[in-house]
Amino acid sequence: MEGEERNEMLVTPWEVRGKVDYERLIKEFGTQPITPTLLERIRRYTGELHIQLRRGIFFSHRDLDVVLDLYDKGVKFVLYTGRGPSGPVHIGHLIPWIFTRYLQEKFNTRLYFQMTDDEKFLVDDKLSLEDTRRFAYENALDLIALGFDPEKTFIIFDVKDIDVLYDIALEVAKRITYSTARATFGFQESTNIGWIFWPALQAAPCFIHAKLTGENVPALIPAAIDQDPYWRVTRDVATKIGYYKPAQIHCRFLPGLGPGGKMSASMPETSIFTTDPPNIVKRKIWNAFTGGRATVEEQRKLGGNPMMCTIFQYYVYLFEEDDAKLAERERRCKNGELLCGECKSDLAERVNRFLEEHRKKREKARDMLDKFYIKR
Repeated sequence: MEGEERNEMLVTPWEVRGKVDYERLIKEFGTQPITPTLLERIRRYTGELHIQLRRGIFFSHRDLDVVLDLYDKGVKFVLYTGRGPSGPVHIGHLIPWIFTRYLQEKFNTRLYFQMTDDEKFLVDDKLSLEDTRRFAYENALDLIALGFDPEKTFIIFDVKDIDVLYDIALEVAKRITYSTARATFGFQESTNIGWIFWPALQAAPCFIHAKLTGENVPALIPAAIDQDPYWRVTRDVATKIGYYKPAQIHCRFLPGLGPGGKMSASMPETSIFTTDPPNIVKRKIWNAFTGGRATVEEQRKLGGNPMMCTIFQYYVYLFEEDDAKLAERERRCKNGELLCGECKSDLAERVNRFLEEHRKKREKARDMLDKFYIKR
């Protein structure tokens, strides 16, 4: 029974555990799958499909088609996503950010990126405001290192920038009842009142572009699907306060290196952080759960199972751009031609090469951060 409870799917804005059934989430959350027709439509705008679209990593949406309809009519959109700064950034956090950068480049649009240092202080008793502010600063360096355009990217640090958020948050909060918030987020009698109010603050960046520029356009939010409840309540009030409903495009979770669940900072041995030195990266990858057999002989005879292998998922999500080469790696694994040691060694080299370059850009970002602050 205990093992069954651990494997039971739970997806909330604050916790994800168990084996995630994405088709079930689409039904339960009431979202729409990203269809081949919609992918082809995106291709017409971008000229190419990002790896995360081609491979179904972004798999679900709300009103992406509506945003594209408006775009056809000359109504642009802005991007909005964010990070809860409770610790260092790991590769799983980078997945939707890399895709967001692609959207910014292809659609030549602004990004509003919210660092929710207030939320993490409210929900985690172990963190002080000083902790969350420090993490927010460090996490911003990882974002900038990915190559976002400083002229079109605006990082909002909630505590520092509350003056640009608060009036919008009040408009939202006034129109969301406690019963709606409790039903959506599962608030309890013991939930502190700051946490209860906080969803209104996460809604504010959906509409901040109009406040700053006078241009009322929709926001498109690329994020993991666990954040969807925030946008559900935001969409309910958007038109009441004179804005477009925010649209969303949802991604899957990068698995951790253990036998189940998403990559999580709370399980550091199954997560690869951007600041991990090469020897730590290599150790974590070599200790990872794979789809291999118990012995080399069995692997040669029966082949491996790449679909249950955490190592193979790293190639799918980020570390093998070439679809033909990915298919060949999968074939060789299934046929027993490729052993887990070879696959791990190759991945460790690729990850460390990626992180070495990322860290160089991250250090340079320290001198650029002020260019990304929200402009009043």
